Amino acid sequence: MTATTPATTPASTPEPKPFHDVEEYVALPRVSGLALSTDGRRLVTAVATLDAKRTAYVTALWEVDPSGGRPARRLTRSAKGESSAAFMPSGDLLFTSARPDPELREAAADEPAPALWLLPADGAEARVVADRAAGFGGVRVATDAGVVLLDSDVLPRALDDADDERLRKARTDKKVGAILHTGYPVRYWDHDLGPAEPHLFAATVSADLIATRAGDPDPRLELRDVTPLVGRALTEQAAAISPDGRTVVAGWSVPLARGEQRSRLVAIEIATSERRILVDDPDADLGSPIVSPDGRWVAYSRETLAAPDSAPRVELWVVGLDGSGARQLAAGWDRWPHGAIWAPDSASLLVLADDDGRGPVFRVDLRTASVARLTSDDAVFSDLQVSPDGSTLYALRASYVAPAHPVRIDLAAAASSGRPVAATPLPAPAPAPALPGRLTEIETTAADGSRVRSWLALPDDASPTHPAPLLLWIHGGPLGSWNAWSWRWNPWLLVARGYAVLLPDPALSTGYGQAFVERGWGSWGGAPFTDLMAATDAAIARPDIDAARTAAMGGSFGGYMANWVAGHTDRFRAIVTHASLWALDQFGPTTDVSYYWQREMTAEMADENSPHRHVGKIVTPMLVVHGDKDYRVPISEGLRLWYDLVSRSGLAADDDGVTPHRFLYFPGENHWVLSPQHAIIWYQVVEAFLAQHVLGDAAPRLPELLG
Repeated sequence: MTATTPATTPASTPEPKPFHDVEEYVALPRVSGLALSTDGRRLVTAVATLDAKRTAYVTALWEVDPSGGRPARRLTRSAKGESSAAFMPSGDLLFTSARPDPELREAAADEPAPALWLLPADGAEARVVADRAAGFGGVRVATDAGVVLLDSDVLPRALDDADDERLRKARTDKKVGAILHTGYPVRYWDHDLGPAEPHLFAATVSADLIATRAGDPDPRLELRDVTPLVGRALTEQAAAISPDGRTVVAGWSVPLARGEQRSRLVAIEIATSERRILVDDPDADLGSPIVSPDGRWVAYSRETLAAPDSAPRVELWVVGLDGSGARQLAAGWDRWPHGAIWAPDSASLLVLADDDGRGPVFRVDLRTASVARLTSDDAVFSDLQVSPDGSTLYALRASYVAPAHPVRIDLAAAASSGRPVAATPLPAPAPAPALPGRLTEIETTAADGSRVRSWLALPDDASPTHPAPLLLWIHGGPLGSWNAWSWRWNPWLLVARGYAVLLPDPALSTGYGQAFVERGWGSWGGAPFTDLMAATDAAIARPDIDAARTAAMGGSFGGYMANWVAGHTDRFRAIVTHASLWALDQFGPTTDVSYYWQREMTAEMADENSPHRHVGKIVTPMLVVHGDKDYRVPISEGLRLWYDLVSRSGLAADDDGVTPHRFLYFPGENHWVLSPQHAIIWYQVVEAFLAQHVLGDAAPRLPELLG
């Protein structure tokens, strides 16, 4: 076993310690997203903070100095918040917001939908330039033309915008929520699909639109639906616009027999709405397209369709905008690329990939398909933005040492030295919070000889004379990695309570190669479980860990593993299982995208790997947590788990109905429990449950708002 300390450090270290008070923690500002102006002089990010009632987050746009010389400054302020920032070639900033507009006609609903706003580069006040009753989602801009591409929903029976607004208002006024489905799926993650269908709208932002005169009404964009009669083909699909503003490239869902579907790549001419198939691959899902700056190429993601005996593979491909020359890049690279952007010269792509508990930036050469690592940080990067001359990359950097914050990466230095470089923090809108402990890295060897590595977060005072109790925290996915800061699943709140938190990457984790994923494919209770136990053994062998006081916790697939652990070992004093899979024969047909899981989950696999079959062996107190609006892991999983625990487990309710198990239920929450007030209760209940069973507290304090 070895241990190392990551080199990444917070951008700053202020005195307050919010991890000791969960209410202070949820109030910390949260940075997300980046947008760079076409001239490279302006960089904008979004910062979420609590609203006045402290029951929701509101996002504002902030400008960050790309040179690092000036402090960040706030650009927008409203009670409704702003998002989807995108720069026009003119330097004007577009964004979406549901903030009130003095000139907006009478709204069709009590709550206005997000409109498209323009914040002029000259500092004039922001104003609405487009609105629809359905509102707008994503905003994309053609870098060489004044063309904007917008996401917005359309009711299938609507004849035009006015009719769409009439129908929406009628449904609202009549309180009609019914949806008649003719195909599958019917919902996704935490929202219902239909009756509205996603469309793409395009418009040209002319100089006349930007320049207004006193007394004149504000002009509006002339929106054109470039995807009429689209059905649900664009549901949960990404789209990109060519630099000249003439062509849209998008993922396109294709319905198949028996409730299956896959996605192809299509090109749509904005002027005519003419659609052509760019790439169609019956063995893969295609998506995440981006068009090269010279307009010749489209880079896209290809994910092979899984089978019971083979996990998916994620690959980076390119194809000509005319549909010719499709080929894989970096075919020998044993990582899963994502988040790609083009270099300005169209000669290479800058991509991200999980890698050994990190998420570096890589360059993939278009001609040679070679891969070079560009960053040396022990961190994960996201939201890549490259300067017009290609010498500098901007990104958000996150790790377990610091939440997402903007950084600058010297691509020229990396190219000249031939070695990865460390990113330079930029003045951020929000300072990094001071941590209540330290982070280290451990690894061990599984029974089959595979290397298993983990992050370990330790209290400052953990030592051989003061060993810390251990909390094994299992990640979800299952195709994922514990490699970056999470506001929802944050180990430092438990570290502040004195726990050491172990964050292992067992079989099925990404960033260790395809063979490491395949080790657990179709056998969730096999290598993933034994890897977790091996990682736990490595942690408790440390003199600063108390091997007698341990607990396990996980959410989603991590909750599945927590359930499996509960039925296969009594080594832990307590287990917390959040939004967890319990009965696989029930989960497979009721989750939101059953066809995806059925590719792996045969009847035999479900029977062999279902935790519910081992409920009688569970002798560890369990805290079950579930939200009713969870469509990925339906509430039926939590309800069945709870009944099985109180009726059939080794700690079933006694003659007086008493059991040490607990069920924390959120009627209005989804898979993640996102609202601040419920996140507070989540952490408080988890802490109390662990304190009772791991630390031996006799009467844990529970939130009074639980009633």
